[in-house]
Amino acid sequence: MTTALKESVGRYGVWSFELRSEEPARRGELDEAAAELEELGYGAIWLGGNSTADHAAPLIGATRGVVVGTSIQSVWQQDAATTAAGFAGLEAADPGRFALGLGVSHGPLVKDYRRPYAAMVEYLDELDRAGVPAERRVLAALGPRMLELSRDRAAGAIPYLTTPEHTERAREILGAGPLLAPELKVVLESDPARARETARAYLARYLELPNYTNNFLRLGFTEADVADGGSDRLIDAVFAWGDEARIRERVTAFHEAGADHVALQVVTANTGEVLPRKEWRALAALLG
Repeated sequence: MTTALKESVGRYGVWSFELRSEEPARRGELDEAAAELEELGYGAIWLGGNSTADHAAPLIGATRGVVVGTSIQSVWQQDAATTAAGFAGLEAADPGRFALGLGVSHGPLVKDYRRPYAAMVEYLDELDRAGVPAERRVLAALGPRMLELSRDRAAGAIPYLTTPEHTERAREILGAGPLLAPELKVVLESDPARARETARAYLARYLELPNYTNNFLRLGFTEADVADGGSDRLIDAVFAWGDEARIRERVTAFHEAGADHVALQVVTANTGEVLPRKEWRALAALLG
């Protein structure tokens, strides 16, 4: 069955670390940027960096109807009761505006990391008991078991750092109804050397995390592809870069593979520090 969340997020959204900033001095800038993203036609704002309902709340308040989601909140970050209370507060104030994106994070980043699949099942059980509806939560699923859980216990999946080939496999597991909203990194640079240099510098941190490298190996990449910041082949698969036509083609490839929505993360030399508002405007224009 098609979910309300799937209908409300549209075909494109923005994925951003910067918009989850907790610096009080930036509050006005962040709210203004969120309002502009809504005006540009993006259907969702996905907050990276282990975000929570607390990060989403001000952006929901600064906009009229765009969905704001966590992408992702780690199940190890706060207990399910606190998460449920945060969800309930946002739902009471602005019904239907918040999407709870959950994930199991990565062993190297979590003390006492254990049985991630079982931990997610237990967390969802607790959310069920607390009244958080399955149709308002999505999972950062990569492997088959977590994708099945996204289908059976959530509104769908928000895979991070994947390819159209992964999207095709994910759609086969999810079936037609659930939301499939992969994240895609975009470098607005047409020179191959400069584009790949920017992409590789950003990707290197993720290639230290086995959940991602194992997923790439399942998709047919080699150990050489995931070494030294990533091969050109890997960079070109997980980043959209180039002129407008090439970037549009890469985004379209995810939709053609089965994505309902693509969460676009602009990557620059200053990612994480400066809001890429010029790039967000350019993306909105080229995607029409």
